[in-house]
Parts: sequence; C-alpha cells; structure tokens
Amino acid sequence: MSDAETATSPAAPAVILRPDGGLAGGARERFQRLYHILRSRICLLDYPPGTRLSEEVLATEFGVSRTPLRRVLGRLETEGLLTSVHGVGTIVTDVDIEALTQVYQLRLELDTQIGKLSPVPPSEETLALFRDLCQRTQELIARPEPREFATINMEFFHALMRLTANEPLQAISERLYYQTSRIWLKSLSQLQVGRDDYLAREVFIFSREVADILTAIEIGDLEAVGHLRRSHVAMSFARLRSQPHNQVSD
Repeated sequence: MSDAETATSPAAPAVILRPDGGLAGGARERFQRLYHILRSRICLLDYPPGTRLSEEVLATEFGVSRTPLRRVLGRLETEGLLTSVHGVGTIVTDVDIEALTQVYQLRLELDTQIGKLSPVPPSEETLALFRDLCQRTQELIARPEPREFATINMEFFHALMRLTANEPLQAISERLYYQTSRIWLKSLSQLQVGRDDYLAREVFIFSREVADILTAIEIGDLEAVGHLRRSHVAMSFARLRSQPHNQVSD
C-alpha cells in the first residue's frame, strides 16, 4: 500500500490557496473543497484501490487540522470510497462490477427521472456548458486519453444534474455515480489486449451520448434526456460485464 500522493485532480473544483499554501475560505467551504478534491483523486485512480491515505500528509498538504480532515474522510467512508482498517489506517476501497450490480440498477431508474422531477429549463449558461462538453468529446475522438475521458464524464454528470431542481434526486444520483465511476478506469488499466481499441470505442460511444442529449436539450425535450442517459448507462454496464476474462488480469 502506498501513502497518499499530492497531485491535484483536474476534475476537482478550483482550489483557492492562502499565502501559506492552505485551503482558503470559511470552514464549510474548505470542507467541501477538500471533500471534492479527495473524491476526484479516488475516482480518477490517483489513489488506486488499496492506497493508504496518511492523515499527516494530507493535513500538511492542505494546511488543515486533523479534525476537519477526519470529517471529510468519514464522509468518504460512508459513501463506500474509503474504509478504516484497525492498525493500518484509512484505505481506498476496491470496486467490483458484480458487487455493484444493484447500484447500477438503481442508477438506471433514477436517470429516467431527470426530466420528470422538478425539471429545470436549460439556461444559456447550461446550454453553453453542454455544447462545450460536446466539442471536447469530439476532439477526444482524435486523441483518446483515459484520464481526460473520465474527467469529461464527471463534468457531464454534473451538467445533467443542472436539469433537475429535485435535491434528493441530485444527492442520491451523485452518491451512486461516484460509487461506480472508478470501474471503467480500473477495467481499462487491467486490460491486457486491445486496450487502445477499447478506449477508442468507448470515447466514440460517449461522444454520441453527449451529442444526442445536447440535441434533446436544444429542442426542449428533457424527458428524452433521462431516457437517453438510462440507455447509455445500461449499455455501458453491459459492455463492462461482457469483457472477456482472458483479456483482463486477475
């Protein structure tokens, strides 16, 4: 097991630092920033499964005391991303697609509610965000890169959450999304044969999803957004489960 690294995830929110290098802002704001940074690092495999997170290293890096840091780690533990092991410390959990089957099943049902429960007509800012994501996925087709793909995928999820004002739906969907978001990157990292072809195919399929959802948003059919999202998540889950075992290392 390795101690926590110090690289900041590009998917994390902007980090505002004090002159001494610590996180700026009030206590609540610092808690949220630290939480989002660590969650992104876990889900982008900056902290791979089995990594031991050192409280001392993290407290020094972010210029915070152990008390708020432990609150952040505790929240990540309740969300299934970390676990406390007596005599060892705080460890990044592993992910297994079969163990998360029921999580995927619930995600599929929640996706259909995006355009039904308290729908929010997209603002010009939201439309611009989706158009930018669409452009970035098109550019990614020419040069597929796993980390950038995963980062855009996270941003796309949060953009979708702008289309509903139902806070319970947002909260539950976010928790389930981050429970499963590492599976694809882990699967790719283990692939022994056809890695580039697999990555290129997934990027292309994702680009189609973003383009189709953008079209649905532009014509004002938010219910279609939810059904499109459900279909793509279902197909992604099926593709992950169907990977030949002889192409994936144990």
